[in-house]
Amino acid sequence: MPLDPAFIGRTYPPTEPYEVGREKIREFAAAVGDDNPAYSDPEAAKALGHPDVIAPPTFPFVITYRAAAQVVEDPELGLDFTRVVHGDQKFAYTRPVRAGDRLSVVVTIDAIKSLAGNDVLTVRGEVSDGSGEHVVTSLMTLVARAADEAGE
Repeated sequence: MPLDPAFIGRTYPPTEPYEVGREKIREFAAAVGDDNPAYSDPEAAKALGHPDVIAPPTFPFVITYRAAAQVVEDPELGLDFTRVVHGDQKFAYTRPVRAGDRLSVVVTIDAIKSLAGNDVLTVRGEVSDGSGEHVVTSLMTLVARAADEAGE
């Protein structure tokens, strides 16, 4: 059964703050193979005008994906997560994520459409720091694949 477009615009409560640590940034940078010194060396980051190490551009996926769980697990929406694939991801920054940030995410369903029997869901995550300053907006596209004729 297709997802109900009446859910477009539904906003979920803010997540608990996620404290961004230097080591988490270093681990993430290593995992994605990015050896930019601004991700591991506080002095290199300061030389670029940052107060501490900054995170690679895709780091917010860690917290926005967790926040999107509110959408995925919403029983009223009825999304079958066993059929979901991650279709696309975009980030629009106000400023870099920095070590020491305490980030919260508010997610909203921006779009629901049906393409070739598949449900395509766009989830927007507004990421703010502890003072309420906007840091980054995440746009995540999830595709719930249609069941085949055998129902699989």
